[in-house]
Amino acid sequence: MLMIPGPTPVPEPVLLAMAKHPMGHRSGEFSALMGEVTAGLKWLHQTTNDVLVLAASGTGAMEAGMINFLSAGDKVLVGNNGKFGERWGKVARAYGLDTQEITAEWGKPLNPDDFKAALEADTAKAIKAVIVTHSETSTGVLNDLETINRHVKAHGALIMVDAVTSLGACSVPVDEWGLDVVASGSQKGYMLPPGLAFVSVSPKAWDAYETATLPKFYLDLKPYSQGAAKNTTPFTPPVNLFFGLHAALQMMQREGLAAIFARHDRQRRATRAAMQALNLPLFGADDCASPAITAVMPQQVEAEQIRSVMKKQFDIALAGGQDHLKGKIFRIGHLGFVGDRDILTAVSALEATLTKLGYSQFTPGAGVSAAGQILLG
Repeated sequence: MLMIPGPTPVPEPVLLAMAKHPMGHRSGEFSALMGEVTAGLKWLHQTTNDVLVLAASGTGAMEAGMINFLSAGDKVLVGNNGKFGERWGKVARAYGLDTQEITAEWGKPLNPDDFKAALEADTAKAIKAVIVTHSETSTGVLNDLETINRHVKAHGALIMVDAVTSLGACSVPVDEWGLDVVASGSQKGYMLPPGLAFVSVSPKAWDAYETATLPKFYLDLKPYSQGAAKNTTPFTPPVNLFFGLHAALQMMQREGLAAIFARHDRQRRATRAAMQALNLPLFGADDCASPAITAVMPQQVEAEQIRSVMKKQFDIALAGGQDHLKGKIFRIGHLGFVGDRDILTAVSALEATLTKLGYSQFTPGAGVSAAGQILLG
């Protein structure tokens, strides 16, 4: 039972769709399928912009998002308050971008005022792009993308967004906010196995493409855009993942965007309430809590022992901490194909695990009760 922030559980209809025999990717049948998939992706992104599909991970999508619209020496601002914000700074520097980081302590949100100050100080408009992680997977913190984006819009730079664990878990209204580049990955809210990455591209970003000089070939997004207009791809796609994506998007459309976002918010609140009822300290504050993942920093019992017992005794996988947080936190994923029943199952197994490990700072049943009150409320 996967209760990690990716890969996430895959629904049976998606698994069955992927089990079908492949079809030719240059066939009329595949073109028809891709047309429906493209329409579904635009619906999910709330956009009329291009939404392009790569055979890659979320990191591939973010790298493509940078190199297609920037040139070596361009100045960029990168928000860094966790493992993935840190990664985008590394990618930017690898391509020779003049990289300035806006930082916050891991577990804290990025301060939009820091972006405002840096952008307003840039009277020469040297900053070409601002790169922000929306939901920081490593810490369970949701950054205030909407406010940061307003400051970027006032400056005129491009905004590039890592929406890997936010797309499909909370609203990312690409057109309403005017987001230029939005990257995501299939193994998160899309309810698919790893292997597909998605990049939404605005007209403003395409204008920047015309003068961008960073080297690219497989990740050159223009051929993907040209192909998508004809319901085809520039290179061989993972056909069976497209079958699964088609099925997953149909499931999501039946549920509806509002219901999807409400479900993730409900499960976020239920999980956090359960941890508080068990007297397990939460790593991030409620007002910046991601709908995709909850990070917990236990004080009187070891995080890795909790993960080990949960896996061995109950076959439930929780994520651990990364870098300096390894062994200090565990993370509960609740995005994608996760139901209320899964939350209750994980919380009840966690209660039994805590008891087995000798942790007694809670009333048995308190976590399940707290989660249940929200899930049934």
